[in-house]
Amino acid sequence: MSSPTPAVEPSPQLVHDASEALHRLVGRDDADFREGQLEAIATLVEQRQRVLVVQRTGWGKSAVYFVSTALRRAQGAGPTLLISPLLALMRDQIAAAERAGIRAMSMNSANAEAWGEVRAALEADAVDVLLVSPERLNNPRFREEQLPDLARRCGLLVVDEAHCVSDWGHDFRPDYRRIRDLLTTLPAETPVLATTATANARVVTDVVEQLGVGGHEVLTLRGGLARDSLRLGVLPLTSPEQRIAWLLAHLPQLPGSGIVYALTVSTAEDVAAALRDAGHEVRAYTGRTDPAEREQLEAALRDNQVKALVATSALGMGFDKPDLGFVLHLGAPSSPVAYYQQVGRAGRATERADVLLLPGPEDKDIWAYFASASMPRQEQADAVLRALAEAGRPLSTAAIETIVDIRRTRLELLLKVLDVDGAVERVQGGWTGTGQPWTYDAERYGRVAQSREAEQQLMLDYERTGGCRMEFLQRCLDDESAQPCGRCDSCAGPWFPTEIPDAAIGVARARLEQAGVLLEPRAQWPTGMERLGVPLKGRIPADESLEPGRALARLSDLGWGQQVRGLLADDQPVSPALLRAVVSVLAEWGWAQRPAGVVAMPSRRHPQLVGSLAAGIAEIGRLPLLGSLDLVDDGPVGDPGGNSAFRLAGVWGRVAVGPALAEAVRSAGGPVLLVDDAAYSRWTLTVAGQALRQAGADAVLPLVLGLDG
Repeated sequence: MSSPTPAVEPSPQLVHDASEALHRLVGRDDADFREGQLEAIATLVEQRQRVLVVQRTGWGKSAVYFVSTALRRAQGAGPTLLISPLLALMRDQIAAAERAGIRAMSMNSANAEAWGEVRAALEADAVDVLLVSPERLNNPRFREEQLPDLARRCGLLVVDEAHCVSDWGHDFRPDYRRIRDLLTTLPAETPVLATTATANARVVTDVVEQLGVGGHEVLTLRGGLARDSLRLGVLPLTSPEQRIAWLLAHLPQLPGSGIVYALTVSTAEDVAAALRDAGHEVRAYTGRTDPAEREQLEAALRDNQVKALVATSALGMGFDKPDLGFVLHLGAPSSPVAYYQQVGRAGRATERADVLLLPGPEDKDIWAYFASASMPRQEQADAVLRALAEAGRPLSTAAIETIVDIRRTRLELLLKVLDVDGAVERVQGGWTGTGQPWTYDAERYGRVAQSREAEQQLMLDYERTGGCRMEFLQRCLDDESAQPCGRCDSCAGPWFPTEIPDAAIGVARARLEQAGVLLEPRAQWPTGMERLGVPLKGRIPADESLEPGRALARLSDLGWGQQVRGLLADDQPVSPALLRAVVSVLAEWGWAQRPAGVVAMPSRRHPQLVGSLAAGIAEIGRLPLLGSLDLVDDGPVGDPGGNSAFRLAGVWGRVAVGPALAEAVRSAGGPVLLVDDAAYSRWTLTVAGQALRQAGADAVLPLVLGLDG
């Protein structure tokens, strides 16, 4: 285990050279170092030691590694290898490096076409800083062709957002755990810098232990985390319409431009649409946003061309806008650590920035969902290892899906965990088992789960505290300098308006009551279905596929989505209000040809709901109710939440069009409206639609109440 090393006194020559590099970096000859920056630079450049810097956002951690890079390159050292988690962060860092005359390049998933150019520049020693994501460390080609040489000759290794190295960090990102292995391959005198703005004492201890692998000493430089410019507040509003209405009424009064955070993609998209419809210049920014569009949106916010981006955590670590005027949350992040990091984007170069949290009662359910999705399960890990061992050759992720029923996102995370633990290896052509023994570390994952539960409770305590909110966040991060800020709503009283005009409530309610979401049909069968006994492959033929359909709402929506979720908890006839909403969806559909009849999906869980919905649509629309498909062998098997291959296998051959329904469909002589309760994987609808098309339906238009995702 490492022991702390004392800060070193920088030499006069280093002070001179570092100051000149800083002036180039910031473009001002009067710029000076903040407390701790020179100590970190001297430890890296003159002592070749390892340093952990824990400082608030805006302190200038990037100045430490860019100045250190300039000095190390002047000494004849190789390029800095900077491990950075997000593309937005890479873009900002490359721009900052260029201003300082530092040649920076990146290798990431968004610039694959430039990798050859980057490799050539590295070979020519024409790169001062190479930025890579932690995931890149395990790309087979990068790992085999680039990483050994970079580890041998890099002049400085930088690990940004280093809290992710720790199990106790708020972002469970297994790729960061590969960094410990990388550290063991570095020459003894290669300096290492790790930086973060969000780490409590437990995380600091864990990160220092990992940085010190091999007996290296680690200097920890930790400063106070108070942000004098931030004015914190919490406004509890119980209903989604109240929260959206508050934004509609008061967004223009928030200073400058900023970020409105939402917990889910659908909330971010819906709120952005509501604000735009009301005349506000905002845009949505989520994990679904195309990389090129993300860059455009970041630039628009940075240049104050928009009032706000309504974003998920996809816009987080590393986005740099020093004059960001506000950060507002619709729903609380799951920990004070995550919250501190997001609000730390604001007020870095302004005297005041407003930070307001509008928590919702549904927050805890969302936290639970994301927590469960990110943790590996033993039975799934065992199944993956068994599949790879029996295959005897590399398997792609898609091939593994046909052997083990795990959803794609969870499977990819699980493979990363197993890879980091040495049980599997990513190679050309997919994944292979290493044969190394592997044991599920139940104790470790239990500790992480308990830590997350404790953090969630702290977030609830933050919402309810009567004390200073900044002091509360500082204490959550074990900042010994914590004291009342004098500015938050607890210290100085509410600084934000609490009234919500009736007109805004009406607009928000009308928005939430809007119904209708596009249901995209499946276009292609999953690969490798023969392994599951299903003789399907390639594209779904046009004469057997569904038409684009509609859902009343996404199950994650704030409006109708919440009502549909409640309705799916048991089985009851559809309510008149919900039926009217469905009819409004049908009225606005804009189909090329009106349906000639209604067909119901057979439902074991919700027979009353689906039956009454189909009958109600038929009656109101004056359409014939053609009947229902038949269940074969008790119908589809499997539960929502697995992967596409197993969901398709579970429904294949288990729904059929009986003779009476086939005759009714042919007699109707036109498209049929296929009605069901909810669509998760969409394979039940796809197989039913294929059966109806084969029975003579001209087209099949799917309609469901709830759409997953």
